[in-house]
Amino acid sequence: MTRHPEHSARQVAPPSTRCNCAALRETARYVTQLYDQHLAAAGLRSTQFSILARLKELGPTTINSLAHALVMDRTTLGRNILPLQRRRLIVVKRGESDARRKELHLTAAGRARLEAGFDGWAKAQAQFEGTLGKERASQLRDLLRVVVGTDFRAERDARA
Repeated sequence: MTRHPEHSARQVAPPSTRCNCAALRETARYVTQLYDQHLAAAGLRSTQFSILARLKELGPTTINSLAHALVMDRTTLGRNILPLQRRRLIVVKRGESDARRKELHLTAAGRARLEAGFDGWAKAQAQFEGTLGKERASQLRDLLRVVVGTDFRAERDARA
């Protein structure tokens, strides 16, 4: 049996059970479905709820700053805020200190929608923690914050 160079061990994808990225993405989709189910009564999806919550926390901010805070690509965030703008849950205004700066602002309707979503969020949170356990859920959040705080680019550049 001849071995084809295009089928070397290096080029064969690892089993999905060994791929960190696949495991994280599958888990994120699974957990997102849980939160989306509970947030539906408030007319929000989990991504929209997260955007509104972070914008409330930060106050008026630029799309770049919000994307950074959400660990999200700017263009992806841009697509995700469009429905929120159409529903007048957020607005874009000129910056007070710099008119060239465009800031995202949470509207009164956005605050009300966010408040309406807290009940669904709390139910999803309770279901998640009830299944996983509060301590393990807390440990998971801590571990995920460590991952987000890791600068993989710096590590890659250091090896080059």
